[in-house]
Amino acid sequence: MTTLHTVNKSPFNSSAFDDCLGLAKSGSTVLLYEDGVYAATSGTKPADAIANTDGVTFAVLGPDLKARGVEGKIADGIKVVDYDGFVDLVAEHDKVHAWL
Repeated sequence: MTTLHTVNKSPFNSSAFDDCLGLAKSGSTVLLYEDGVYAATSGTKPADAIANTDGVTFAVLGPDLKARGVEGKIADGIKVVDYDGFVDLVAEHDKVHAWL
């Protein structure tokens, strides 16, 4: 059973990202959107944690990167998706867990 984990809080203001990483299992995907996209910013502790998480796929919502001025500043290996890609991720997984 695969899970899409969604995180919309900044890792610098909330524990949602760390909590998610602690429970995300191999084969699942973590989608960062709204202020959650800051976790994907290169050179940060959260981006290092992403790089060291095996078996979990990471994606960010492109329009939210752009809205926050961090477009082009994300760490390697993180997929950028648009709204259609977000819908595709939901459809591809058995369940969705929103980390609030």
